[in-house]
Amino acid sequence: MELRHLRSFDVLAEERHFGRAAARLHIAQPALSQQVKQLERELGVSLLTRTTRRVELTEAGARFAAHARTVLGDVARASSDMALLASGAAGRVSIGFIGTATYDVLPRVAREVHSSLPEIDLDLRGELLSPQLLDGLRDRTFDVALVRPDPLNSGDLTLRQLRSERFVAVLPAGHRLAGRRRIPLSALADESFVMHPSGHRSSMHDRVRAACEAAGFSPDPVIEVSETATLVVFVAAGLGVALVPEPVRSLGLDGVSYVSLTDAPTIDLALATRARDDSPAVRRVAEIVGGCV
Repeated sequence: MELRHLRSFDVLAEERHFGRAAARLHIAQPALSQQVKQLERELGVSLLTRTTRRVELTEAGARFAAHARTVLGDVARASSDMALLASGAAGRVSIGFIGTATYDVLPRVAREVHSSLPEIDLDLRGELLSPQLLDGLRDRTFDVALVRPDPLNSGDLTLRQLRSERFVAVLPAGHRLAGRRRIPLSALADESFVMHPSGHRSSMHDRVRAACEAAGFSPDPVIEVSETATLVVFVAAGLGVALVPEPVRSLGLDGVSYVSLTDAPTIDLALATRARDDSPAVRRVAEIVGGCV
């Protein structure tokens, strides 16, 4: 049974006239008649009753017309879906965000993708660390990630710098420096610090230590936490102070004060994708993510 035979029968069922149906199908009337006869032979039933002026559907013909419309509708939807997939307007895309990008970039990405590409099935995961995100790109847990640039990238990932973010100090609301508009980082030399994990678990730990050492001190003691939101909560609880990229200001928590630094060090934010990913949907979503930063 061929799709063209189903289309021909569907049109004939609407027109109830061989001449008009053949004209709509741009085929000769005898060819249309032969297609219907072939269907009847395949199905083993009579689909039509013919008169000199009109065609009527038999009971079997009416039932088969309904089946034909269903099949043709499914084929049309499948074709449309594949066209959307090929253009990047449909598919599934998973995006991971480091903690600081979770608060300002993630909501904008969610709104923009939903508005521009409503057929995309979007999976968003925030509050992750850069090494975890980069590993997730490699094992295809994620298709796109917002990360801190990795100087040891082996070339299997493509990283595009999006912006540089200034560090700011996070202080407990009752801290002696909390009311200042700007402070030197060296003013925090005697404070306990709350920081992201050390070693290869986070790129932030070494960057914060390097900033402090450039200001003439090494943070001690240090409390390590994985999530940026938890880090700020620890500061609010009076367990120490912290350095975070400026977008963390958008994380509104009571009990803390964000204070700018004089000669503030910066850290880059980058868009990471697999170097050889040929998914149109991933490419389109990656462009939207880049535009939301």
